[in-house]
Amino acid sequence: MKLKIYHVDAFAEKLFSGNPAAVCPLDKWLSEAEMKNIAMENNLSETAFYVKEGNNYGIRWFTAGGVEVDLCGHATLATSHVLFNHEGHTGNEINFNSRSGVLIVKKHADGITLNFPTDKYERVKTPAELSISLNVQPKECYKGKTDYMLVFETEEQILKLKPNYTSMALIEDARGVICTAKGNKVDFVSRFFGPQSGIDEDPVTGSAHTTLTPYWAKVLGKKELHAVQLSSRKGYLKCLDLGDRVEISGKALTYLVGEIHIG
Repeated sequence: MKLKIYHVDAFAEKLFSGNPAAVCPLDKWLSEAEMKNIAMENNLSETAFYVKEGNNYGIRWFTAGGVEVDLCGHATLATSHVLFNHEGHTGNEINFNSRSGVLIVKKHADGITLNFPTDKYERVKTPAELSISLNVQPKECYKGKTDYMLVFETEEQILKLKPNYTSMALIEDARGVICTAKGNKVDFVSRFFGPQSGIDEDPVTGSAHTTLTPYWAKVLGKKELHAVQLSSRKGYLKCLDLGDRVEISGKALTYLVGEIHIG
């Protein structure tokens, strides 16, 4: 069996930046084992699979560690880019059916905008494993639906973080850890670590901005925010706090179009 595969750099200003994702269009769902194996073979932070479902598309995301996640921003952006530019989707809007409900995506002159549900988070005590793995104490710690979010004083602290991934991976009640601070030239910056999910550091994490956006909107007293994820590849995002929803906008670029041979 042959499957199409696209390799797309998402939230990227130029090729070889942002977060690379694989996108596999399907006529019908593969088995979970097959999708996990493809994602692990791709060895990218996320592989997205989609199937046409009436006027919508079903979408699922798997990490390089073979973990299926509830929500992935950059791979949804990459999938939308593929549909708009390679797979013949007409119109400027796509609705995805996902484990996080219906996700609305719109194309515009400056890129693509994702409309995602806002995360619900609460302030908690910093888990001991996090303090140990980062060797630095954040000023605040929050727990969202899937991630911990640690708030630091400065952008420089975020840049200097060198986590112990072995001890961080012991945190079993989270997909990953968001580390953030007010930015020097943008509204806020972040990094995302997910050794529990098979990704030591994710280059750009769109879904983390469903937590980051409402937090920084409240702190900074503004709804429209510009953000940079400070991985080595860097990612650029424009975010809008809509209350129970968040808009996350960015650009995507196609790197590779190919075939997978399985079975």
